[in-house]
Amino acid sequence: MTDWSELLPGHDLSRMSSGEQVRLYVRRLIFDGVLRQGQRVPQDAIAQALGVSRIPVREALIALEREGWMTIVPHRGAFVNALDESSVRDLYELYGLFYGFAVRRAVERQGSDLAARLAPIQREITDAEGAGDLQELTMRFHRLVVDAAQSPRLRSMLKQMTGVVPGNFFELVPGAEGVERRGTAAILRAIKKGDPERAEQEYAKMLRNQGDLVVKLFRGRGMFDQAPEATAASR
Repeated sequence: MTDWSELLPGHDLSRMSSGEQVRLYVRRLIFDGVLRQGQRVPQDAIAQALGVSRIPVREALIALEREGWMTIVPHRGAFVNALDESSVRDLYELYGLFYGFAVRRAVERQGSDLAARLAPIQREITDAEGAGDLQELTMRFHRLVVDAAQSPRLRSMLKQMTGVVPGNFFELVPGAEGVERRGTAAILRAIKKGDPERAEQEYAKMLRNQGDLVVKLFRGRGMFDQAPEATAASR
């Protein structure tokens, strides 16, 4: 029998709600290879590790099932779904489409003002030294683009999308920093030229390249490999 007390790492998640803590925690366990494809999720052990009741654990697993991470089998528990390369690539293609649409609308509606507001953020992105600073700066860059698009529907759709890398993207994904710096610089150049089509293309290219890096990382971690336990949920 697995001794989960030795496998479940501790994380500082105190600033999140209980349900958010569990969701991030379980995704990180999958990412770190502690939970493998087809494996049953140890709900009591996770509740104990995070110091929460089973209620937020159950709520988090339901949310994770909606996101495609889990399959909940009545009277048996929740089981980790298999990841596949095409799904990961599709996610980043979709990000590219959404953010590409956002920057196109932002350029059409904001023009040179958008470039003036993004330029200082992009300079900071170029000079950022730590993964934490880079994460915050790129989030500011992307948020500004989405806000400038003035599309509540787009903002709502982006909120429903869930990333597959649990934690600081630039800390966990080798090569992601360079892709983001080059990508945001190219996007800004297109915006300065008043070229919404080029800006849209550069956004799609940057996110596609990030997706390639994530696929490479997951492949190296064996996250696309079918584990022996993977058929447990279907038996």
